[in-house]
Amino acid sequence: MLVLAFMTETLWETLKMIKSSKGINIDRIGAMILGILIAIAANMDIFKLIEIPLGISYLGSILTGLLISRGANFLHDILGNISSMYQARK
Repeated sequence: MLVLAFMTETLWETLKMIKSSKGINIDRIGAMILGILIAIAANMDIFKLIEIPLGISYLGSILTGLLISRGANFLHDILGNISSMYQARK
């Protein structure tokens, strides 16, 4: 449950980047679309990786694409945090 709460907050913060004080952030939307397309094409799903099944098969790839759109450093930090949560749980 803690992992899902963390992922939900992270994804919400990512989506909030679409709108800035200057209006719609086209660069952020482009990065999100590209990240989603790459995740779908590569059949990547972070939820499957951490063994949390989703009821909608393609939703995991879409959400993974949103996370990918934030960049390598961000994704590395997320995976580190999730790994720490799992290690603490064992």
